[in-house]
Amino acid sequence: MMKKIVLLIVTVLLFAGCATEQDQTISLFNGVDLTGWHMDVPVMDQVPDTIAPFLVRDGLLVTLGEPRGHLITDDSFENYRFEVEYRFPGTPGNGGVLIYASTPRALYNMFPQSIEVQMMHGNAGDFWCIVEDITVPDMEERRGPREEWGIREGDRRRILNLTDDSENPVGEWNHMVVEVLGNSIKVWVNDDMVNFGFDATADHGRLAIQAEGSEMEFRNLFLTPISELSE
Repeated sequence: MMKKIVLLIVTVLLFAGCATEQDQTISLFNGVDLTGWHMDVPVMDQVPDTIAPFLVRDGLLVTLGEPRGHLITDDSFENYRFEVEYRFPGTPGNGGVLIYASTPRALYNMFPQSIEVQMMHGNAGDFWCIVEDITVPDMEERRGPREEWGIREGDRRRILNLTDDSENPVGEWNHMVVEVLGNSIKVWVNDDMVNFGFDATADHGRLAIQAEGSEMEFRNLFLTPISELSE
């Protein structure tokens, strides 16, 4: 009898432990509304009744692309894995997710201070430095002449990814994973590692999604603390 009781206790504890680990992964989008996010769309300062470029449609988070701006998490994060599925339902174009987002409208009175992970069709996984910087291997080959590097307007801020062959055909869902550990960022698109950077000038911040000219749909936005991944 005692052995059965001990076995029952161990089983309960194991299940409790599993539930705790599963609970560590959080969904950043509830499929119903934009709870947990806020918009920063400059044109809406002057024309408040402008149609907002971010909405929920059929359980998907949608950016209409125009007017341009950002959907930003209310919370700040550090040391995590961010997973998201995205697609262009129509004509493909530009968009991205911003890591380490902080000061709003720090660049071109539009972009928050951050490192962008590009989702632009054909260039998914590029880094764009937005008043933050990051280092990658083969820096001059992928960013251009050193004397032109910078993090502000007019500087060479784009860092090319490792492959442009990882995206699925237009209209199909792409799966992107961004792993942030301190001041390093790793990016996978459809299971291909497409970029890796280190020595970033930030190590925490909000996440942001862009409205940058093209309609995009997003689903399954999950964030898992990196400490849970390493256990």
